[in-house]
Amino acid sequence: MSAPSARRDRSGRRIRKAAVVALAAALTAGLAACSNPGGAGSDGSGDSAVVGIGTEPESLSPLLGFGKDGNSKIFDGLLALGTDMRLKPALAAALPKVSPDGLTYTYTLRENVTFSDGKPFTAADVVFTYRTILDPKTNNASKSELDAIKNVEATGDDTVVFTLKYPYAPFAHRTVHPIVPKHVVTGQDVNTGPFTTRPVGTGPYVLSGWSKGEKISFKANPSYWGGAPAVKKFTMAVIKDDDVRATRLRAGDLDGAILPPNLAAGFKSDKSKKTHTATTYDYRTVTLPTGNKVTGDLAVRRALDVAVDREAMVDKILEGAGKPAYGPVPTDSEWFTKGTERAHDLDRAKKILDDAGWRAGGDGVRAKDGVRAEFTLWYPAGDKLRQDHALAYASDAKKAGISIKTQSGPWEVIEPRMKQDAVLAGGGAPADPDFDQYLLLTSTV
Repeated sequence: MSAPSARRDRSGRRIRKAAVVALAAALTAGLAACSNPGGAGSDGSGDSAVVGIGTEPESLSPLLGFGKDGNSKIFDGLLALGTDMRLKPALAAALPKVSPDGLTYTYTLRENVTFSDGKPFTAADVVFTYRTILDPKTNNASKSELDAIKNVEATGDDTVVFTLKYPYAPFAHRTVHPIVPKHVVTGQDVNTGPFTTRPVGTGPYVLSGWSKGEKISFKANPSYWGGAPAVKKFTMAVIKDDDVRATRLRAGDLDGAILPPNLAAGFKSDKSKKTHTATTYDYRTVTLPTGNKVTGDLAVRRALDVAVDREAMVDKILEGAGKPAYGPVPTDSEWFTKGTERAHDLDRAKKILDDAGWRAGGDGVRAKDGVRAEFTLWYPAGDKLRQDHALAYASDAKKAGISIKTQSGPWEVIEPRMKQDAVLAGGGAPADPDFDQYLLLTSTV
C-alpha cells in the first residue's frame, strides 16, 4: 500500500506528507503494573505511584498539541472518553446538541468548575483555546484536525457554539481536546511562554515538577470538580529503553510500566503484579521517501510491500499480540476494504524488481542505472519493538536483493533525515477512519 506517512508522536501524532509507507504489523500494547499502587517505587503510604513511560512530551501546553486526544491528567476537554471508549460529558454538562444539517454543535458547560489556580472556568476559555490553536502563528502540528471549524463563539458564560464549514460526523470526538485558561495564557508567547512548562488546568492533577529526560511529577488537585483522586502523588518516570523499564519494574523501582507485549508477558506469572492488556489500533510503518532514488522507485516500493513477512513479525516479534496490517485501517474494521491484503510473496517481489531493471550484482544487491538498491532505515533509540521490526524488515528486503542499513537515534536526529532516509515510524487511530485517517491520507491539507 502507498500512502502519506504519519510522523511519530510525543504528545500527539504528527503528520509528514513527504513519504510513502509500507505497513508492517498492527500492535496490541501491554501494561504491567503492581497490584498495590503504594509499592517500593513510591513513598510507601499507599497513595502515590510511579509509572515508567517510554516517551516524553515536548511541551505540556494543549495549544501546541499536548493531550489533544483527551489523555492528559492536568486538563479536561468538553467531552471525555470513558473506559468503553464512548464519549461522555466532562467540562460540558451533557453531550452536544447537533443541528439537523450537522453544521452546528452547541455545548452547555458544567457549573462550578475552577482551574487549579482557583479562577472559574467559562465559555471564554473554550473559545480562546480553539481560536488560538487555529491561529496560523500557533505552532500546533495537529491543527488540521480541527479544519472543519468555521467559527466558535460563546453565547453567555455557560454556552459554546461551534459552526462547521462542512458536516463532519466525528467532530464531537475532537472536543475531548483540553481547555486552557485564557487569563493565564493571554499576554504570553503561545509557542515559548511559561505555560508550555508550567500549565494550569481543570484536571484531577497539578504539575508539581518536571525534570526533562527524567521524570514528570504530579499531585492531586483537591478542588477537582470530579472529586479528588485517590492517588495523591503520581510520577511518570521517563525510561526510553523498553528492557530497562521492565528491569526497573521487576526490581521494584516502579509501581507500573507501559511495556510491549513480549516484555509484559514475562510478568504474567508474577503474583505480586497484575498485567493489563489494552487492544489498540496502533501500527508500525516504514516510510519510503520519494526523494530517495531507491525508495522513490515505484518498483522498489511494490517489491518491498510483498517481500515483507507480516505474519512472521506478528508471530515472532509480537508473540501473536497483533495482526498483519495493510494500511492504517485494521483488517477487522468495518471500513477495511476486503481483498486489499497483500500476501508475502518473495518470488513476486523478485520478479517486480527484475521487470523494472533492478539486476542483482555479485554481492546479491541489485542495481539500476548505476544506483545500488540500498538505503538507511532509522528507528528511535531504546524502542526494542521498532528495532526488532526494522531488523526483520531489513532481513526480508535482503532476500529480494535490497540492502537496508538499520540505524537508531533520537528523534532530533531522525526527523531532519526523513526526506532522504526511511524511518520505522508508527501511529494509531480510533476505529472511525474519518477521525484522522482522512487527514493522514489526503493530499489536500
